[in-house]
Amino acid sequence: MGNAVLLIEDDVRLGELLVEYLSEAGFSVQHALTGAQGLASMQATPTPDVVVLDLMLPDMDGLDVCRQLRARSTVPILMLTARGDAMDRVVGLEMGADDYVPKPFEPRELLARLRAILRRGAPIASIVPANVMQFGRLSIDLDARQVLLDGQAKELTSYQFDLLVVLAERAGRVLSREVLMEALKQQSLEAFDRSIDVHISRVRAAIEDDVKQPKRILTVRGAGYVFARQQL
Repeated sequence: MGNAVLLIEDDVRLGELLVEYLSEAGFSVQHALTGAQGLASMQATPTPDVVVLDLMLPDMDGLDVCRQLRARSTVPILMLTARGDAMDRVVGLEMGADDYVPKPFEPRELLARLRAILRRGAPIASIVPANVMQFGRLSIDLDARQVLLDGQAKELTSYQFDLLVVLAERAGRVLSREVLMEALKQQSLEAFDRSIDVHISRVRAAIEDDVKQPKRILTVRGAGYVFARQQL
């Protein structure tokens, strides 16, 4: 069998259709009808390679299921959303989902999105030991609040460390200055959002090999910043 998919979808007919379609495409599919069943399935062996999560579930909010899944695992998550639920999509992506497909959809679109997610390789970060995010030569120790590059500690302020963690936890997604500041709202912020640019430059000075050609924290002109998923 190919990659393992955990489908969390309460629509029995749609679920059966997707199980059949994805199985014919070479996937091994486990179907859970509720959020609780889906969360319990994450404890099974083997664990899934990707989760397809419907946000409209009978027993609990799909966004809460997404949050709990992300707290337990770095498994990629593809959300299924009602076409009008734009805010749910945004919140779901902020909680750590990797992509979404709005309903109604063609099964082949879902298949293409799943294959794209799996082609990206490893999840956001491999955990080496607990509470350490590893990106190539860069390690972020959440417990020790320490950043290592090639095993050498890098000096960051508490604010800069938190900023780096926000970016790393959402690796591969473009984050605007407003989103970054909102994520850091418990910190003492300067009055102007351009202060984020200053902090980004200082984080880059600590973790980039060449600050003039950054490879870890990239600027998306007019949109914000993105932390690279794959790093050397």
